[in-house]
Amino acid sequence: MADLVSAGEEPGARKPGLADIGVVGGTGLYEFLDDAEEISVETPYGAPSDPLVIGEVAGRRVAFVPRHGRGHRFPPHRIPYRANLWALRSVGVRQVLAPSAVGSLTPSYGPGTLAIPDQLVDRTTSRVQTYYDEGPPVHVQFADPYCPVGRASAVAAAKASGWEPVPSGTLVIIEGPRFSTRAESRWYAAQGWTLIGMTGHPEAVLARELALCYTTIALVTDTDAGVEEGEGVTQAEVFRVFADNMKRLRDVLESVIETLPPDRDCPCPHALDGLDLPLQLP
Repeated sequence: MADLVSAGEEPGARKPGLADIGVVGGTGLYEFLDDAEEISVETPYGAPSDPLVIGEVAGRRVAFVPRHGRGHRFPPHRIPYRANLWALRSVGVRQVLAPSAVGSLTPSYGPGTLAIPDQLVDRTTSRVQTYYDEGPPVHVQFADPYCPVGRASAVAAAKASGWEPVPSGTLVIIEGPRFSTRAESRWYAAQGWTLIGMTGHPEAVLARELALCYTTIALVTDTDAGVEEGEGVTQAEVFRVFADNMKRLRDVLESVIETLPPDRDCPCPHALDGLDLPLQLP
């Protein structure tokens, strides 16, 4: 059995590799990498959504994987989440930024709002959400699903860019690929949840199971069906608002990447401390 330390890594230290920061996001983010090259990575869980693209941003080595693949060919419930996170870790990534399009469950957050959630609720039904489904049980702590250092860096970067973010909130992840009914949307809002999306889980828990830092940077593209009267959410509307804000989102990501500390001083590297793992981490 191998744990994180016996695999040759000191908790919190940066492991030399091709990249130390990973970005999981939309294909519109390809352009923010300098001197980019594609790297094909095979994992025990199959191929990631696409070959990793590794390049430089603000003097840092960054690996990017398009969550849905080129041409947006993977719907949310079919994304190879385990392969994506495993591939990033295998090239040296220890901090992951995850920009995503989300809906708002409150009229206070209209399209174009940037939010940095601090909690999530899993309402998915069919997704494999662990690497440790064989051998002795591995129970990771998940009370706070996002990296506190990553979240603070994202909030500061957004403010510095003039894009005042919502600095907290609860993101509920639904199975998709359909959008919510009005009744579902109103029920989610009644629980006090503020954001809704389809891709932030199991990404977050898989990152925790690999002792990675994981930070969601959420762009509100629409108000959900139960929030306001009207025809409801459409895919065309989501894509349009995301595209309209892509440059601002790239600028914030670049600033976060520049300011993330190279050595991790947060709880994330210690997620596997004291656990007897049934597999060797990359």
